[in-house]
Amino acid sequence: MELKVGCCGFPQARRVYYKTFPLVEIQKTFYQLPRVKTSLNWRHEAPAHFEFTLKAWQLITHRPSSPTYRHLQHPIPEKQREAYGSFRPTPEIFQAWKETLDVAKALEAEIVVFQSPSSFGPGPKNMQQMRDFFGSIERDTLKLAWEPRGHWEPEEAGRICRELDLLHVVDPFNCREKSGSVIYWRLNGTGGYRHRYTDQELSKLVTVLRKSKKKKAYVLFNNINMWEDSQRFMELWEKRT
Repeated sequence: MELKVGCCGFPQARRVYYKTFPLVEIQKTFYQLPRVKTSLNWRHEAPAHFEFTLKAWQLITHRPSSPTYRHLQHPIPEKQREAYGSFRPTPEIFQAWKETLDVAKALEAEIVVFQSPSSFGPGPKNMQQMRDFFGSIERDTLKLAWEPRGHWEPEEAGRICRELDLLHVVDPFNCREKSGSVIYWRLNGTGGYRHRYTDQELSKLVTVLRKSKKKKAYVLFNNINMWEDSQRFMELWEKRT
């Protein structure tokens, strides 16, 4: 298996990070897209082998009532608020995807992650909006991935991922992925962001990956100890190689 390990965001200076990991998931793109020029600079400063993934802009997945909207450079006008979030197939959301795609291309990213909020639950309307959105957008050569929050049963999330050709993004301590030729894990901290993973927990993940028949896996740490935990995980993986 080809394994790529990294962090959700840069917990250290980028020049230090590039020497330590082969992968990063850009978080800034969720809150406010950087300029394409900035994204090109990140690509050019990173080693040739380094890989970027990124989160899709929140305008696509989250409603304007989300507190994360406070990070936007330009607030959404009141009369347009119903056009955003929940994968609604509106011109505004398609434009948000176009701009996300431009950043992904500048980064030469292979995967874009759509993280839906816990308020976006299973139901005919939400699933149809996903079908309308993912069935209409340009993907270029990207793999698209979806991390459902809230009350989605893994099997139900897996079914719609298979239908829409999406990677099913999970925290492996909560459930296992049910769709996709590639594993994409986001480790958010057992019980919360401040969690520090034990060697036993990390060894369990190594065992799961060793038994997997998938040929490639992305393991992204998204806890307060991500810098240390991700390096310990790589050490445990290498010891089992």
